[in-house]
Amino acid sequence: MTAETPILPAHIEDTVQAIAKLHADHHLEAGKLQRLVEQLTAWIGRPQFIALLTTIILVWIGCNLLADQFGVAPLDAPPFVWLQGALALMALYVTVLILTTQRREDQLAGYREQLTLELAILGEQKSAKIIALLEEMRRDSPALRNRVDEEAAAMAVAADPQAVLDAIKGSEQASLESQLMTPATDSDPLSINHVREPDSEHADAASA
Repeated sequence: MTAETPILPAHIEDTVQAIAKLHADHHLEAGKLQRLVEQLTAWIGRPQFIALLTTIILVWIGCNLLADQFGVAPLDAPPFVWLQGALALMALYVTVLILTTQRREDQLAGYREQLTLELAILGEQKSAKIIALLEEMRRDSPALRNRVDEEAAAMAVAADPQAVLDAIKGSEQASLESQLMTPATDSDPLSINHVREPDSEHADAASA
């Protein structure tokens, strides 16, 4: 008996479907070569690949070491130059495969980050609109006491994303400038730009 899938609300189901569509579209945009690269990268990341690679290396070394005992010229005598070259070439290809796959993953992560940012901005705008409507209802309702709420009035205005970004950049720039303008102290070993010379009396005593 299998557990039944719980029925989700419509808005949650729409969100799940939208995320699934994002991943599906990203997968469909990949060409055949890109899919082959992703499959190879996924296979390389499995423990079976490490076991297979270790087995091949041990068999290669063992066969070349046993060849001398049987009087046969080894194909790759110690220090196993051919093996080292093959491993270096394979490491290069593995690096390229990982970088190519990571580039695709970064692209998908960029889409998710942009979606998250847009939803956050939209949520902030909705919250500001709700606060504005509540304040308007409070002012229009004769049953509620009319009072001035400066904090609610400020929160009823949706934040400007560009203004927030400029404020963040300005804060970071001001923090950096304050750190650069802070005078260095003698306790900081990096700020000591001179070497104390010995006293003249001690120097004369040492020379005598």
